[in-house]
Amino acid sequence: MSTTERVGGELRHLQLKDRVYEHLRNAIIDGDHAIGAALREVDISTSLGVSKTPVREAFVRLQKDRFVELIPYRGAVVAGYSKRDLREMYEVRELLEGRCAARAAEVEDDRVRADLQRNVEETRRAVEEDRLEKVIELFENFDRLVYSASDNKWINDIIHDLDGHQRRIGRLTVGIPGRIEHSLSEHEKICAAIVKRDAAAAEKRMRAHVRSVMTDQLRSFRAEEA
Repeated sequence: MSTTERVGGELRHLQLKDRVYEHLRNAIIDGDHAIGAALREVDISTSLGVSKTPVREAFVRLQKDRFVELIPYRGAVVAGYSKRDLREMYEVRELLEGRCAARAAEVEDDRVRADLQRNVEETRRAVEEDRLEKVIELFENFDRLVYSASDNKWINDIIHDLDGHQRRIGRLTVGIPGRIEHSLSEHEKICAAIVKRDAAAAEKRMRAHVRSVMTDQLRSFRAEEA
């Protein structure tokens, strides 16, 4: 009986740790905590109604994920990105997303193409109506639709590891003047190539899109984001 209770307790503790970790991870990705902001154990544990232990453990996981830096005498601080970080992430994205776009053009299932067309149409309306949060959501969904066509567990694992950073950087990117309109236009071209089942063009346009976003992001890079 005691063993069962202990196991049950451990499972509940793991679930609590995971909930605290996911809460903080999503808050950082969504921009609720600014780059360089201190994350205080006491404040977070109080607001979430938990002890300091799961918060401290979440900080360690978030540091491993590169969302947080643990600095001596300062504690946990929300991490930013250096120019090198951005270049390296976009290099990986260009390779992965280019291949996924080509695969989306090759698959037999027309639902992928129909979903991408619908996404582009909805994004166009959201841009015209100046609904920024909806545009961000649709941009993220466009990427996920393209990824879904890869049918490659190794690619999917890498994408999963990059997803949070990609979403976070995407939120930083939409504030660049003209970037939303450029991305929409590029998505339309990628989608058109996929609908035509032109894998080479889909990959070429996707890779050009990723390089375009990287160029704008690096150009607008601010020293305080390092």
